[in-house]
Amino acid sequence: MAIKSRNPATKEVLKTFEPHTSAELENILYTADAAFAKWQKTLFDERAKLMRQAAQELRDNNRHYAKTITLEMGKPIREAVAEINKCALCCDFYADNAENYLQDEEISSDASISYITYQPLGIILAIMPWNFPFWQVFRFAAPSLMAGNVGLLKHASNVPQCALAIEEIFKKAGFPEGVFTSALIETSEIENLIKDDRIKAVTLTGSEGAGASVGALAGSQIKKTVLELGGSDAFIVLQDTNVEETAKMAAKARMINTGQSCIAAKRFIVEEAIAQPFMQRMKFYLEQMKRGDTLDETTDYGPLARPDLAESVQKQVNDSVAKGAQIILDGGQPEPESAYFYPMMLTNIPAGTPAHDEEIFGPVACIFVVKDAEEAIRVANDCRYGLGASIWTGNVPEARRLARQIEAGAVFINGIVQSHPALPFGGIKKSGYGRELSYVGIREFVNQKTVWVA
Repeated sequence: MAIKSRNPATKEVLKTFEPHTSAELENILYTADAAFAKWQKTLFDERAKLMRQAAQELRDNNRHYAKTITLEMGKPIREAVAEINKCALCCDFYADNAENYLQDEEISSDASISYITYQPLGIILAIMPWNFPFWQVFRFAAPSLMAGNVGLLKHASNVPQCALAIEEIFKKAGFPEGVFTSALIETSEIENLIKDDRIKAVTLTGSEGAGASVGALAGSQIKKTVLELGGSDAFIVLQDTNVEETAKMAAKARMINTGQSCIAAKRFIVEEAIAQPFMQRMKFYLEQMKRGDTLDETTDYGPLARPDLAESVQKQVNDSVAKGAQIILDGGQPEPESAYFYPMMLTNIPAGTPAHDEEIFGPVACIFVVKDAEEAIRVANDCRYGLGASIWTGNVPEARRLARQIEAGAVFINGIVQSHPALPFGGIKKSGYGRELSYVGIREFVNQKTVWVA
Protein backbone atom coordinates (compact mmCIF):
# COMPACT_ATOMS: atom_id res chain seq x y z
CA MET A 1 0.00 0.00 0.00
CA ALA A 2 1.35 3.44 -0.94
CA ILE A 3 2.57 5.69 1.87
CA LYS A 4 1.04 9.16 1.60
CA SER A 5 2.41 12.42 2.91
CA ARG A 6 -0.65 14.61 3.57
CA ASN A 7 -0.98 18.15 4.89
CA PRO A 8 -3.48 17.91 7.80
CA ALA A 9 -4.39 21.59 7.54
CA THR A 10 -5.49 21.38 3.90
CA LYS A 11 -5.91 17.59 3.42
CA GLU A 12 -3.70 17.92 0.32
CA VAL A 13 -1.62 14.86 -0.59
CA LEU A 14 1.90 16.27 -0.84
CA LYS A 15 3.71 13.19 -2.07
CA THR A 16 3.21 9.45 -2.38
CA PHE A 17 5.86 6.81 -1.73
CA GLU A 18 6.00 3.12 -2.45
CA PRO A 19 7.16 1.08 0.56
CA HIS A 20 10.51 -0.63 0.35
CA THR A 21 10.22 -4.11 -1.12
CA SER A 22 11.47 -7.18 0.72
CA ALA A 23 14.57 -7.17 -1.46
CA GLU A 24 15.21 -3.48 -0.76
CA LEU A 25 14.77 -4.01 2.98
CA GLU A 26 17.21 -6.92 2.88
CA ASN A 27 19.72 -4.69 1.14
CA ILE A 28 19.23 -2.03 3.81
CA LEU A 29 19.93 -4.58 6.55
CA TYR A 30 22.94 -6.00 4.73
CA THR A 31 24.41 -2.54 4.20
CA ALA A 32 23.77 -1.50 7.82
CA ASP A 33 25.36 -4.67 9.16
CA ALA A 34 28.43 -4.15 6.98
CA ALA A 35 28.59 -0.50 8.03
CA PHE A 36 28.59 -1.45 11.71
CA ALA A 37 31.64 -3.68 11.24
CA LYS A 38 33.62 -0.58 10.26
CA TRP A 39 31.80 2.16 12.18
CA GLN A 40 32.36 0.55 15.59
CA LYS A 41 36.12 0.85 15.00
CA THR A 42 36.09 4.57 14.16
CA LEU A 43 37.62 6.92 16.70
CA PHE A 44 35.46 9.24 18.76
CA ASP A 45 37.12 12.23 17.11
CA GLU A 46 35.93 11.07 13.69
CA ARG A 47 32.40 10.36 14.92
CA ALA A 48 32.28 13.74 16.65
CA LYS A 49 33.44 15.58 13.51
CA LEU A 50 30.61 14.04 11.47
CA MET A 51 28.04 14.65 14.21
CA ARG A 52 29.00 18.33 14.36
CA GLN A 53 28.59 18.48 10.59
CA ALA A 54 25.07 17.07 11.01
CA ALA A 55 24.38 19.80 13.58
CA GLN A 56 25.61 22.43 11.13
CA GLU A 57 23.45 21.04 8.33
CA LEU A 58 20.42 21.30 10.62
CA ARG A 59 21.21 24.90 11.58
CA ASP A 60 22.08 26.04 8.07
CA ASN A 61 18.79 24.72 6.70
CA ASN A 62 16.53 24.87 9.75
CA ARG A 63 13.70 26.64 7.93
CA HIS A 64 13.75 24.05 5.13
CA TYR A 65 13.52 21.10 7.51
CA ALA A 66 11.01 22.90 9.72
CA LYS A 67 8.73 23.47 6.73
CA THR A 68 8.79 19.71 6.06
CA ILE A 69 7.53 19.14 9.61
CA THR A 70 4.86 21.83 9.33
CA LEU A 71 3.45 20.68 6.03
CA GLU A 72 3.52 16.98 6.91
CA MET A 73 2.09 16.93 10.45
CA GLY A 74 0.79 20.45 11.12
CA LYS A 75 3.20 21.83 13.71
CA PRO A 76 3.29 25.66 13.59
CA ILE A 77 6.48 26.83 11.88
CA ARG A 78 7.79 28.66 14.96
CA GLU A 79 7.74 25.44 16.98
CA ALA A 80 9.10 23.43 14.05
CA VAL A 81 12.15 25.69 13.73
CA ALA A 82 12.76 25.32 17.48
CA GLU A 83 12.57 21.54 17.07
CA ILE A 84 15.24 21.55 14.35
CA ASN A 85 17.52 23.77 16.43
CA LYS A 86 17.10 21.44 19.40
CA CYS A 87 18.21 18.51 17.23
CA ALA A 88 21.36 20.44 16.35
CA LEU A 89 21.96 21.08 20.05
CA CYS A 90 21.66 17.34 20.72
CA CYS A 91 24.16 16.48 17.99
CA ASP A 92 26.70 18.94 19.37
CA PHE A 93 26.09 17.76 22.93
CA TYR A 94 26.96 14.16 22.15
CA ALA A 95 29.83 15.16 19.89
CA ASP A 96 31.26 16.98 22.92
CA ASN A 97 30.42 14.41 25.63
CA ALA A 98 30.15 10.88 24.21
CA GLU A 99 33.80 9.95 24.64
CA ASN A 100 33.77 11.03 28.27
CA TYR A 101 30.48 9.21 28.94
CA LEU A 102 31.85 5.98 27.48
CA GLN A 103 35.42 5.97 28.75
CA ASP A 104 36.52 2.93 30.70
CA GLU A 105 35.36 3.14 34.32
CA GLU A 106 37.76 1.67 36.85
CA ILE A 107 36.18 -0.26 39.72
CA SER A 108 37.90 -1.15 42.98
CA SER A 109 37.83 -4.92 43.54
CA ASP A 110 40.09 -7.85 44.44
CA ALA A 111 41.80 -7.63 41.03
CA SER A 112 45.02 -5.83 40.22
CA ILE A 113 42.77 -3.78 37.97
CA SER A 114 39.11 -4.12 37.00
CA TYR A 115 36.97 -1.83 34.94
CA ILE A 116 33.79 -1.46 32.90
CA THR A 117 34.20 -0.85 29.19
CA TYR A 118 31.31 0.33 27.02
CA GLN A 119 31.05 -1.21 23.56
CA PRO A 120 28.39 -0.83 20.83
CA LEU A 121 25.87 -3.56 20.02
CA GLY A 122 25.14 -3.19 16.29
CA ILE A 123 21.98 -2.16 14.43
CA ILE A 124 19.46 -0.43 16.69
CA LEU A 125 15.90 -0.34 15.35
CA ALA A 126 14.08 2.90 16.17
CA ILE A 127 10.29 2.96 15.88
CA MET A 128 9.35 6.60 16.09
CA PRO A 129 6.15 8.72 16.22
CA TRP A 130 4.95 11.71 14.24
CA ASN A 131 4.50 14.32 16.96
CA PHE A 132 8.16 15.45 17.12
CA PRO A 133 9.27 13.84 13.87
CA PHE A 134 12.87 15.12 13.99
CA TRP A 135 13.56 15.48 17.72
CA GLN A 136 12.33 11.99 18.66
CA VAL A 137 14.75 10.55 16.10
CA PHE A 138 17.79 12.69 16.88
CA ARG A 139 17.59 12.09 20.61
CA PHE A 140 18.02 8.40 19.75
CA ALA A 141 20.39 8.77 16.82
CA ALA A 142 22.96 11.20 18.22
CA PRO A 143 23.92 9.10 21.26
CA SER A 144 23.55 5.75 19.49
CA LEU A 145 25.76 6.69 16.56
CA MET A 146 28.33 8.35 18.81
CA ALA A 147 28.45 5.09 20.81
CA GLY A 148 29.40 3.22 17.63
CA ASN A 149 26.02 1.70 16.84
CA VAL A 150 24.19 2.14 13.55
CA GLY A 151 20.56 3.23 13.30
CA LEU A 152 17.61 1.89 11.33
CA LEU A 153 14.52 4.11 11.47
CA LYS A 154 10.94 2.94 11.02
CA HIS A 155 9.12 6.26 11.23
CA ALA A 156 5.38 6.88 11.53
CA SER A 157 3.63 6.33 8.20
CA ASN A 158 2.29 9.89 7.99
CA VAL A 159 5.75 11.54 8.04
CA PRO A 160 7.73 9.81 5.26
CA GLN A 161 9.29 13.04 4.03
CA CYS A 162 10.66 13.72 7.52
CA ALA A 163 12.07 10.18 7.66
CA LEU A 164 13.90 10.57 4.36
CA ALA A 165 15.09 14.08 5.22
CA ILE A 166 16.75 12.80 8.41
CA GLU A 167 18.56 10.09 6.45
CA GLU A 168 19.70 12.76 3.98
CA ILE A 169 21.05 14.95 6.81
CA PHE A 170 23.39 12.18 7.96
CA LYS A 171 24.49 11.55 4.37
CA LYS A 172 25.20 15.25 3.81
CA ALA A 173 27.19 15.30 7.05
CA GLY A 174 29.46 12.59 5.64
CA PHE A 175 28.39 9.54 7.65
CA PRO A 176 29.23 6.30 5.81
CA GLU A 177 26.45 4.57 3.90
CA GLY A 178 24.37 2.36 6.18
CA VAL A 179 25.23 4.09 9.47
CA PHE A 180 21.75 5.64 9.49
CA THR A 181 18.93 4.50 7.22
CA SER A 182 15.18 5.15 7.02
CA ALA A 183 13.04 2.17 6.00
CA LEU A 184 9.67 3.05 4.48
CA ILE A 185 7.75 -0.05 5.48
CA GLU A 186 4.32 -1.07 6.73
CA THR A 187 3.80 -1.67 10.45
CA SER A 188 3.30 -5.36 9.66
CA GLU A 189 6.99 -5.59 8.67
CA ILE A 190 8.20 -4.65 12.16
CA GLU A 191 7.83 -8.17 13.55
CA ASN A 192 10.19 -9.67 10.97
CA LEU A 193 12.69 -6.88 11.56
CA ILE A 194 12.77 -7.46 15.30
CA LYS A 195 13.23 -11.19 14.72
CA ASP A 196 16.16 -10.60 12.37
CA ASP A 197 19.43 -11.52 14.11
CA ARG A 198 21.13 -8.43 12.73
CA ILE A 199 18.85 -6.18 14.78
CA LYS A 200 20.41 -6.07 18.26
CA ALA A 201 17.99 -3.80 20.17
CA VAL A 202 14.84 -1.73 19.75
CA THR A 203 13.79 1.72 20.93
CA LEU A 204 10.19 2.86 20.60
CA THR A 205 8.40 6.08 21.35
CA GLY A 206 4.65 5.70 20.97
CA SER A 207 1.46 4.47 22.55
CA GLU A 208 1.11 2.11 25.47
CA GLY A 209 -0.32 -0.56 23.17
CA ALA A 210 2.52 -0.29 20.68
CA GLY A 211 5.04 -0.45 23.50
CA ALA A 212 3.47 -3.57 24.96
CA SER A 213 3.52 -5.31 21.57
CA VAL A 214 7.09 -4.37 20.70
CA GLY A 215 8.36 -5.08 24.21
CA ALA A 216 6.80 -8.55 24.19
CA LEU A 217 8.15 -9.38 20.75
CA ALA A 218 11.65 -8.11 21.50
CA GLY A 219 11.57 -9.97 24.80
CA SER A 220 10.81 -13.21 22.99
CA GLN A 221 14.02 -12.61 21.02
CA ILE A 222 16.00 -11.62 24.16
CA LYS A 223 16.64 -8.15 22.79
CA LYS A 224 17.00 -4.97 24.83
CA THR A 225 14.27 -2.34 24.51
CA VAL A 226 13.76 1.23 25.63
CA LEU A 227 10.10 2.28 25.64
CA GLU A 228 8.93 5.88 25.98
CA LEU A 229 5.15 5.69 25.98
CA GLY A 230 2.19 7.84 26.95
CA GLY A 231 1.93 10.41 29.67
CA SER A 232 -0.76 12.29 31.54
CA ASP A 233 1.45 14.79 33.31
CA ALA A 234 0.29 16.49 36.49
CA PHE A 235 0.67 20.28 36.75
CA ILE A 236 0.33 20.91 40.50
CA VAL A 237 -0.61 24.46 41.49
CA LEU A 238 -0.18 25.31 45.18
CA GLN A 239 -1.91 28.28 46.76
CA ASP A 240 1.28 30.28 47.38
CA THR A 241 2.13 30.51 43.67
CA ASN A 242 1.83 33.59 41.47
CA VAL A 243 -1.58 32.81 39.98
CA GLU A 244 -1.30 35.09 36.95
CA GLU A 245 2.10 33.84 35.82
CA THR A 246 1.30 30.21 36.60
CA ALA A 247 -1.98 30.32 34.66
CA LYS A 248 -0.12 31.77 31.68
CA MET A 249 2.46 28.98 31.86
CA ALA A 250 -0.30 26.39 32.31
CA ALA A 251 -1.93 27.43 29.03
CA LYS A 252 1.45 27.25 27.29
CA ALA A 253 2.22 23.85 28.84
CA ARG A 254 -1.04 22.37 27.57
CA MET A 255 -0.67 23.75 24.06
CA ILE A 256 2.83 22.46 23.27
CA ASN A 257 2.58 21.03 19.75
CA THR A 258 -1.18 21.69 19.82
CA GLY A 259 -1.41 19.42 22.86
CA GLN A 260 0.23 16.48 21.08
CA SER A 261 3.15 15.89 23.41
CA CYS A 262 3.74 13.04 25.85
CA ILE A 263 5.08 15.56 28.37
CA ALA A 264 2.51 18.29 27.78
CA ALA A 265 0.73 19.13 31.02
CA LYS A 266 -2.65 17.40 30.89
CA ARG A 267 -3.99 17.24 34.47
CA PHE A 268 -4.02 20.56 36.34
CA ILE A 269 -4.29 19.87 40.07
CA VAL A 270 -5.09 23.11 41.89
CA GLU A 271 -5.52 23.93 45.57
CA GLU A 272 -9.09 25.12 46.13
CA ALA A 273 -8.04 28.45 47.72
CA ILE A 274 -6.95 29.72 44.29
CA ALA A 275 -8.87 27.39 41.97
CA GLN A 276 -11.40 29.90 40.65
CA PRO A 277 -8.99 32.72 39.76
CA PHE A 278 -6.55 30.20 38.31
CA MET A 279 -9.18 28.64 36.04
CA GLN A 280 -10.39 32.06 34.91
CA ARG A 281 -6.91 33.25 33.97
CA MET A 282 -5.92 29.96 32.31
CA LYS A 283 -9.09 30.16 30.24
CA PHE A 284 -8.20 33.72 29.29
CA TYR A 285 -4.75 32.73 28.06
CA LEU A 286 -6.06 29.73 26.12
CA GLU A 287 -8.59 32.01 24.41
CA GLN A 288 -5.75 34.31 23.35
CA MET A 289 -3.98 31.52 21.45
CA LYS A 290 -3.90 32.30 17.74
CA ARG A 291 -4.97 29.75 15.16
CA GLY A 292 -4.14 30.23 11.49
CA ASP A 293 -1.69 29.54 8.69
CA THR A 294 0.84 27.08 10.13
CA LEU A 295 3.61 28.72 8.06
CA ASP A 296 2.91 32.09 9.75
CA GLU A 297 5.39 32.85 12.57
CA THR A 298 2.61 34.32 14.72
CA THR A 299 0.40 31.19 14.68
CA ASP A 300 0.25 29.51 18.11
CA TYR A 301 -1.47 26.27 17.20
CA GLY A 302 -2.45 24.31 14.13
CA PRO A 303 -4.39 21.16 13.33
CA LEU A 304 -3.81 17.81 14.94
CA ALA A 305 -1.71 15.51 12.78
CA ARG A 306 -4.71 13.67 11.27
CA PRO A 307 -8.52 14.03 11.27
CA ASP A 308 -8.99 10.68 13.03
CA LEU A 309 -6.92 11.98 15.95
CA ALA A 310 -9.24 14.96 16.36
CA GLU A 311 -12.23 12.62 16.23
CA SER A 312 -10.68 10.43 18.92
CA VAL A 313 -10.07 13.39 21.26
CA GLN A 314 -13.62 14.64 20.67
CA LYS A 315 -15.00 11.23 21.58
CA GLN A 316 -13.00 11.22 24.84
CA VAL A 317 -14.44 14.63 25.70
CA ASN A 318 -18.00 13.68 24.77
CA ASP A 319 -17.86 10.49 26.82
CA SER A 320 -16.49 12.38 29.83
CA VAL A 321 -19.12 15.12 29.64
CA ALA A 322 -21.89 12.54 29.26
CA LYS A 323 -20.73 11.04 32.58
CA GLY A 324 -20.66 14.35 34.43
CA ALA A 325 -17.54 16.33 33.53
CA GLN A 326 -18.18 20.07 33.28
CA ILE A 327 -16.99 22.20 30.34
CA ILE A 328 -15.26 25.45 31.38
CA LEU A 329 -13.95 26.36 27.95
CA ASP A 330 -15.79 24.99 24.94
CA GLY A 331 -13.98 24.18 21.73
CA GLY A 332 -13.32 20.84 20.09
CA GLN A 333 -13.43 19.57 16.53
CA PRO A 334 -15.21 22.29 14.50
CA GLU A 335 -16.62 19.91 11.89
CA PRO A 336 -16.48 16.21 10.99
CA GLU A 337 -13.31 15.07 9.17
CA SER A 338 -11.43 18.21 10.25
CA ALA A 339 -7.99 17.74 11.81
CA TYR A 340 -8.46 20.93 13.84
CA PHE A 341 -9.37 20.83 17.52
CA TYR A 342 -9.89 24.07 19.43
CA PRO A 343 -8.72 24.27 23.09
CA MET A 344 -11.04 23.02 25.81
CA MET A 345 -11.10 22.97 29.62
CA LEU A 346 -12.96 20.44 31.76
CA THR A 347 -13.48 20.17 35.52
CA ASN A 348 -15.56 18.18 38.05
CA ILE A 349 -14.27 15.10 36.25
CA PRO A 350 -15.56 11.81 37.67
CA ALA A 351 -13.43 8.69 37.99
CA GLY A 352 -14.13 6.17 35.26
CA THR A 353 -14.23 8.76 32.49
CA PRO A 354 -11.65 9.14 29.69
CA ALA A 355 -10.67 12.60 31.00
CA HIS A 356 -9.87 11.03 34.38
CA ASP A 357 -8.33 7.71 33.39
CA GLU A 358 -6.80 8.14 29.92
CA GLU A 359 -4.21 10.27 28.19
CA ILE A 360 -5.89 12.93 26.05
CA PHE A 361 -3.49 13.63 23.18
CA GLY A 362 -4.86 16.98 22.16
CA PRO A 363 -5.57 20.46 23.59
CA VAL A 364 -7.92 19.54 26.44
CA ALA A 365 -7.01 20.76 29.94
CA CYS A 366 -8.46 18.68 32.80
CA ILE A 367 -8.78 20.62 36.07
CA PHE A 368 -8.87 18.84 39.44
CA VAL A 369 -9.49 20.92 42.57
CA VAL A 370 -7.93 19.64 45.81
CA LYS A 371 -7.88 20.73 49.45
CA ASP A 372 -4.14 20.76 50.06
CA ALA A 373 -0.71 19.66 48.83
CA GLU A 374 -1.00 16.16 50.22
CA GLU A 375 -4.22 15.55 48.30
CA ALA A 376 -2.55 17.02 45.21
CA ILE A 377 0.17 14.37 45.42
CA ARG A 378 -2.41 11.63 45.85
CA VAL A 379 -4.36 12.79 42.79
CA ALA A 380 -1.15 13.18 40.77
CA ASN A 381 -0.17 9.58 41.56
CA ASP A 382 -3.66 8.22 40.88
CA CYS A 383 -2.72 7.64 37.25
CA ARG A 384 -1.53 4.71 35.14
CA TYR A 385 1.23 6.88 33.66
CA GLY A 386 4.39 8.28 35.18
CA LEU A 387 6.30 10.36 32.67
CA GLY A 388 6.60 13.91 34.00
CA ALA A 389 5.07 16.36 36.47
CA SER A 390 5.53 19.93 37.59
CA ILE A 391 4.96 21.79 40.87
CA TRP A 392 4.22 25.51 40.96
CA THR A 393 4.79 27.26 44.28
CA GLY A 394 6.62 30.04 46.10
CA ASN A 395 8.10 27.51 48.55
CA VAL A 396 10.88 25.67 46.70
CA PRO A 397 12.13 23.62 49.69
CA GLU A 398 8.60 22.26 50.18
CA ALA A 399 8.32 21.57 46.45
CA ARG A 400 11.56 19.57 46.56
CA ARG A 401 10.11 17.49 49.40
CA LEU A 402 6.92 16.89 47.45
CA ALA A 403 8.82 16.07 44.25
CA ARG A 404 10.23 12.93 45.86
CA GLN A 405 6.67 11.69 46.46
CA ILE A 406 5.54 12.01 42.84
CA GLU A 407 5.60 8.83 40.75
CA ALA A 408 7.19 10.11 37.56
CA GLY A 409 10.42 10.02 35.58
CA ALA A 410 10.90 13.77 35.98
CA VAL A 411 9.55 16.55 38.18
CA PHE A 412 10.06 20.20 37.28
CA ILE A 413 9.61 22.91 39.91
CA ASN A 414 8.25 26.24 38.63
CA GLY A 415 9.00 25.24 35.05
CA ILE A 416 7.34 23.41 32.18
CA VAL A 417 8.44 19.80 31.77
CA GLN A 418 10.83 19.49 28.84
CA SER A 419 13.63 17.29 27.57
CA HIS A 420 17.26 18.41 27.47
CA PRO A 421 20.29 16.50 26.16
CA ALA A 422 22.03 16.68 29.55
CA LEU A 423 19.12 15.21 31.53
CA PRO A 424 17.79 11.62 31.49
CA PHE A 425 14.37 11.34 29.87
CA GLY A 426 11.83 8.55 30.34
CA GLY A 427 9.04 7.27 32.55
CA ILE A 428 7.77 4.65 34.94
CA LYS A 429 4.51 2.70 35.24
CA LYS A 430 2.68 2.58 31.87
CA SER A 431 4.88 5.37 30.54
CA GLY A 432 7.58 2.83 29.80
CA TYR A 433 11.11 2.05 30.93
CA GLY A 434 14.69 2.89 30.14
CA ARG A 435 16.10 6.34 29.56
CA GLU A 436 17.11 8.52 26.66
CA LEU A 437 19.58 11.43 26.72
CA SER A 438 22.31 12.30 29.24
CA TYR A 439 25.04 9.77 30.04
CA VAL A 440 22.28 7.38 31.12
CA GLY A 441 20.76 7.28 27.63
CA ILE A 442 23.98 6.67 25.72
CA ARG A 443 24.68 3.65 27.95
CA GLU A 444 21.34 1.96 27.18
CA PHE A 445 22.52 0.41 23.92
CA VAL A 446 26.05 -0.67 24.74
CA ASN A 447 27.60 -3.78 26.22
CA GLN A 448 28.66 -2.74 29.72
CA LYS A 449 31.50 -5.23 29.81
CA THR A 450 33.46 -6.07 32.96
CA VAL A 451 37.20 -6.64 32.49
CA TRP A 452 39.07 -8.18 35.43
CA VAL A 453 42.84 -8.64 35.63
CA ALA A 454 44.48 -10.93 38.23
